Amino acid sequence: MTPSSSLGLSGERFAVHYHVKGAEGDARRKAEAICLDQTVEMSAELVPNEEIRNHILGRLEGFRPVALDVYEAVVSFAVEVTGSELPHLLQIVFGMLSLKPGIRVSSIELSKSLIDGMNGPRFGRAGLREKVGQPQRPLLCGVLKPVGLCVTDLAKLAYSYALGGLDIIKDDQGLANQAFCPFEERVRRCAEAVEKANQQTGRNALYLPNVTGPFDQILPRALFAGEAGAGGLLICPGMTGFDVIRCLAVHKDLALPILGHPGGLGSLIVHDDTGIAPSVLFGQIPRLFGVDASLFPVFGRDFSISRDQCAQIAGETGKPLRHMKAILPAVGGHLGLERIPEILELFGMEVMVVVGGTLLQHPNKVVETCQNFVRAVERSC
Repeated sequence: MTPSSSLGLSGERFAVHYHVKGAEGDARRKAEAICLDQTVEMSAELVPNEEIRNHILGRLEGFRPVALDVYEAVVSFAVEVTGSELPHLLQIVFGMLSLKPGIRVSSIELSKSLIDGMNGPRFGRAGLREKVGQPQRPLLCGVLKPVGLCVTDLAKLAYSYALGGLDIIKDDQGLANQAFCPFEERVRRCAEAVEKANQQTGRNALYLPNVTGPFDQILPRALFAGEAGAGGLLICPGMTGFDVIRCLAVHKDLALPILGHPGGLGSLIVHDDTGIAPSVLFGQIPRLFGVDASLFPVFGRDFSISRDQCAQIAGETGKPLRHMKAILPAVGGHLGLERIPEILELFGMEVMVVVGGTLLQHPNKVVETCQNFVRAVERSC
């Protein structure tokens, strides 16, 4: 590391690995442009200061082919350009590049000081397991749906889910503060219903309401949820921004696990040569901002994600990262009983399986259906 005296820079840098599509010459030009576009956003000859050119500009540290007409470009940046702020870290990694085709973030190598300046998850996978009282087996989560049900019906459903042995009951991401299902009434009633079931079963299922909404309403909703007895929070960072998660995770008056939902993030992964690799988008980034579990679509359905990518996400959620707690990967997407064995074969014990409409196939047997899912998980362990 070469420090810069006039700019007061430490010389410490972090690196981003990009996959750049194109013939070698074009790909190299794109890689060199990344160094400028993600820092000064001007031609190098116009940069007025040699110290800026030598230290602030990104540096192309490596360039190699990884597939036909695809090259890996490793670009390093001075840690100080992030301003020690997570949103600006994302801006440096992929801000203006998000507008350009043929460039994909494949991994981020954070430096020691950057990681040490982040809080990360408050609970992590171990803390979440402790909350629900399930130290080993995969967790099961049921989704309250469909949107359009009244509060009374959703509370009955939450009660049935908890009575049937599910560990976590979460709002559908489409539940907000609709007139037919007001937020405060829904949260109060569903939390009461889950607690009633817990008293009967002796378990500790958690209810997670969706607090995604207008910026000035997110914290009040989260605080209300905690006071009303909710066991955690659901939030869609693709709608609110990731830094909202950080604010909730560190808030002194909140101590609730956070489940991140992938809604609104899909356009960043659906094209293999553009966007952000799923392992980064659903594994690394949510963990840095403070989710305790990160939900993403399971492989083998109508979502643009593969089995290998699911495995890579899971690996990123538990990768050693200094003080930062490991988080729980959570998979969902039209899951039925028949898929439990292959999901657990891939993820092992460290996974949350999220089930929605399948639980409602037999409306008069919801408790029994939940129990069938619990037994299927236990048989596959």
